[in-house]
Amino acid sequence: MRNAYHESLDAITDELVSMSRLVSSMMHRASAALIDADREKAEEVIDADLEIDSINQEVELTATELIALQQPVAGDLRMVVAAMRISATLERMGDLAQHVAKTARMRYPDSAVPDNVRAQFIEMAAIADRMGVKMAEVLATKDVGLAREIEADDDRVDALHRQVLDVLLNDDPGPVNQAIDVTLLNRFYERYADHVVSVARRVIYLVIGERSSL
Repeated sequence: MRNAYHESLDAITDELVSMSRLVSSMMHRASAALIDADREKAEEVIDADLEIDSINQEVELTATELIALQQPVAGDLRMVVAAMRISATLERMGDLAQHVAKTARMRYPDSAVPDNVRAQFIEMAAIADRMGVKMAEVLATKDVGLAREIEADDDRVDALHRQVLDVLLNDDPGPVNQAIDVTLLNRFYERYADHVVSVARRVIYLVIGERSSL
């Protein structure tokens, strides 16, 4: 019985790692769809969101059953609760990648990113890729040191987010629909990075049992 219990705990961790890698891949493809006006990649991302939702439901079901039937305590309970919250965060990250892809698809064959903020979005996309890779590694290895590195990436995304807002406020924002697209896309990347930080903080809490501001 206890072997099955620990197998379920391990299965939850494996699901989170798989989910994080899929989310990272989704945002990578969504960024390519956005920057390159690639409708095919946008469609791939939109379709992949169903798989993220399915894994999230599986994690929630397994975690709920463990709490109800096994009544985990101490570190095991902390792990199960953290897993449910991480899974929900990853699900929201998948939604953000889907939002980016849908914007790219909506403006195809044109690019939704105007030239005056293109450099910022290219860099945000690259940082989102890097953060996604680190997040999956943190979940797989529980590496607290790597989790703490994520803060610097998030700070840079925040700076780029402010730069884009400055362009919209002080430069030529372009047509209204374009300005709305850029504002929303800017927010999607900023929130995606925030969610990576949230996952990293939960892993640190899971490992050391203390809240962290990174």
